[in-house]
Amino acid sequence: MTTDALIIAAGYGSRLRELSDSKPLTPVAGVRLIEHGVRRLASVGITRVVVATGHQGDRLEAFLAELAPRVGIAIECARVPDWSLPNGWSVMAGAARIDGDYLLQMADHLFDPEILTRLLEQGSPDRGATLAIDRRLDNPLVDPDDATWVRTAGDGRIAAIGKTIAPYDAVDCGAFLATPELATAIRAAIDAGAAGSLSEGMQRLADAGRAATMDIGDGWWIDVDDPYFHGVAEQALGRSVLQ
Repeated sequence: MTTDALIIAAGYGSRLRELSDSKPLTPVAGVRLIEHGVRRLASVGITRVVVATGHQGDRLEAFLAELAPRVGIAIECARVPDWSLPNGWSVMAGAARIDGDYLLQMADHLFDPEILTRLLEQGSPDRGATLAIDRRLDNPLVDPDDATWVRTAGDGRIAAIGKTIAPYDAVDCGAFLATPELATAIRAAIDAGAAGSLSEGMQRLADAGRAATMDIGDGWWIDVDDPYFHGVAEQALGRSVLQ
């Protein structure tokens, strides 16, 4: 069973800037956002987390060093030299510290642990990565102006992925079960002239028939990307949705 995870936490977090100068360290219901993520990974059996750091890296890494013994999980940091680059560069930096498959999630996304448990069960030799998707296009917890959209093929695999694709039939939840193929695909996309986003790597896997999906059904998740959704997350945590 996969026991490693990678959290992408290197970016600037401009949309949450009025609340905090470090998105991963922003408190949500009294607990730092990154701690919520780490604790939920630990709750589903992850024993080691690599965190790709960048903006406010010293502060974040100091907090993670203190967090690891409190949660009882190994945390290793992979500093991204240029955190202004697209998030695929963070994936490559973190994946270089991991042997084998791993759960991948964004630092600003929160999930019902059941989603992560199910995702851990999706490993198969016929896929290079599996993405958790939400087919509820009217989900009020999805920001349509910031979402990454997915168009699936008849067999459920990804046909297209990106912020500007059309048509689409699902939204990218920001949680993946990744194999080493994902970082390789991102590098190949960069070598072919792409900027280096995670979606560009996933599209490359999709073009090879290697990008699968897992429908989360009515599972709860949220991207805490701006003050409005920060407030929604605090209300949900107050109702113990993710406790």
